[in-house]
Amino acid sequence: MTLTQLNVFVLVARLGSVTAAANALSVSESAVSQALSALRQHLGDQLVVRGAGGMTLTPGGTRLLGTASQIVALGAEAQAAVRAAQGAPEQLRLVATSTIAEFAVSPVLEAFTRRFSGAVEVSSGVARDSEMAVLVANRLADVALGSGVGRDQRLELTCEPMFRYKMIVVAAQARPRGGASQWMWLVDPSGTDPGSDSGRLLRSLRIPDARIRVFPNQTAAWAAAADGGGVAPAAAHLVTQQLRRGELSVVTVPGTPMDACWHVTMLQRERRPAAASSLRHFLGTPEAMHLMRSPTEGMPPSRFRPPVYVTIWS
Repeated sequence: MTLTQLNVFVLVARLGSVTAAANALSVSESAVSQALSALRQHLGDQLVVRGAGGMTLTPGGTRLLGTASQIVALGAEAQAAVRAAQGAPEQLRLVATSTIAEFAVSPVLEAFTRRFSGAVEVSSGVARDSEMAVLVANRLADVALGSGVGRDQRLELTCEPMFRYKMIVVAAQARPRGGASQWMWLVDPSGTDPGSDSGRLLRSLRIPDARIRVFPNQTAAWAAAADGGGVAPAAAHLVTQQLRRGELSVVTVPGTPMDACWHVTMLQRERRPAAASSLRHFLGTPEAMHLMRSPTEGMPPSRFRPPVYVTIWS
C-alpha cells in the first residue's frame, strides 16, 4: 500500500469516477485503475463499486476514506516540510475555472509573484467547480477560484466571496429570433459544468444539451457569437471591449443580468500554507481587484500547467 494509491482512492471516492480522478492527477485512466486495483488487492476489499447511481463506497471503503484522507494530507505536509528545510521556494498551486483562468489568473499571479522575488514557486491549472474542494482538501491545489458551489462541509475548508459581478448574454444582434431554448448557446468549457455561473444560467433557462456548443475558451465562443453563430453567456466586466467596439450586443433574457460571484477556496487558516494566505490577502487589494475587473485580453486555458504532476508508481 502506497501513499499514491491512497491518494487515488480518495480522489475516486470524492470525485465519483476514475475519469475525474485521472483528470485531477493529469494521468491516464488506466494508471488510476491500476493503482486502485493494487490497493483493492492489498486490502482484500473492492472499496468502491460502480452502480446505477455512480460510484458507491463499500463498508470498508467508507471506513478507509477518512483515514486515507488524513494520511494524504500528512504526506503533503511532510513533503512541504522537507522542501522548507532544504531552502526550496514554497509551492503555491492554484486552480480556477476555465473562464477565470483565461482572463484573470495570469495577470493576477504575475503581479503577486513580483512581490515575492522568487520566494514562491507558482503553478496553475484548470478545474471544474465540482472538483475544486476535493483538490484543495487533498493538497493537489492550495487555492481554488470558482463559483464556490457544491462544497462538501465535511472537508473543513473555507470558501469566501472574492469578486462580485453580473452575468449577461451577448450576441451579434440585439435579439435573435425565437425563444432562448431555440437559440444555439456558445460556451467555454465551464459552461458544461452545472456548478459554474454560466452553467447555472443555462440550467435556469432549461437549455437542452442539443442547443449548447462548447468552444476551447471564452474568447472563441464570443467570436463565434459575433459571427452570428448564436448567443453566449458572459461576465459583463470581461466582455466590455467587445460591446464597446460593437462586435457584440446585450441580449435581453429573463433572469439577466444575473448576480454572480467568484469565490476563493482554501484550507482553514491554521492548516493552509503561508503562500496561500498571502495570495488570499493579495486578492483583496485594489491592484488585484483592478486586474480582475479590467483584464487586458483572454488567454486560452491550455497555456496553463496542471496543478500537479504525478507518477503513479513512484
